[in-house]
Amino acid sequence: MKQKTFYTELAYALGIFFIAFGTALMEKADFGMSMVVAPAYVLYLKLSSLWDFVTFGMMEYTLQAVILLLMMLMLRRFRLCYLFSFVTAVIYGFTLDGCMLLTGLIGAPGIALRILLFLLGAVFCSLGVALMFRTYLAPEAYELFVKEGARRFKVEISRFKTGYDCVSCLIGILLSFLFFGFGVFKGVQYGTVFCALFNGWLIGRIGKMLDSCFSFRDALQLRPLFEDTAP
Repeated sequence: MKQKTFYTELAYALGIFFIAFGTALMEKADFGMSMVVAPAYVLYLKLSSLWDFVTFGMMEYTLQAVILLLMMLMLRRFRLCYLFSFVTAVIYGFTLDGCMLLTGLIGAPGIALRILLFLLGAVFCSLGVALMFRTYLAPEAYELFVKEGARRFKVEISRFKTGYDCVSCLIGILLSFLFFGFGVFKGVQYGTVFCALFNGWLIGRIGKMLDSCFSFRDALQLRPLFEDTAP
């Protein structure tokens, strides 16, 4: 069976949208966020209660800017692809805020609808990540930090990713305790555990389905701008 062509630039755009929309659905479900976005979400909950102009998307790209700075200090270098990663974070942040407005149109959901929204959100996020894995365009700072950190310290990327997720989860819990009181879990709940257990598996399954149906190819000659050939 001949595979259909799926352009990597389209995968990038759809990947950002699906991750943002899935995150907004999970926020609406209120079962907890993924470990990676939990710190930004807790900061958003706290700061938006103080200043109306603060949005979830704003906290996402602000925190990712901090992560990029920490990564450059750790690696002691700067590359153009790092700047592109921040551009991706900003695009994602604005897309997330738009999706939050859309999900805000949904009334207060009952438990059945909350479960459905969470599961759909998890699937959309996994689909988005799987698409982002199939494009050469710069990923968000979260994924870039894992990639560069694993290479810098010569650690298997899956192990480094696991450690990164655990640290993010711990930071989210500590921020929740700091802002809302000890024992109060904001952003880190049962859904966070679900994401920790099944996100990797779900991303892998969706990725295999995409590869079986499509051949991913570049429509534009921009790959050399984003490729990092550093050892």
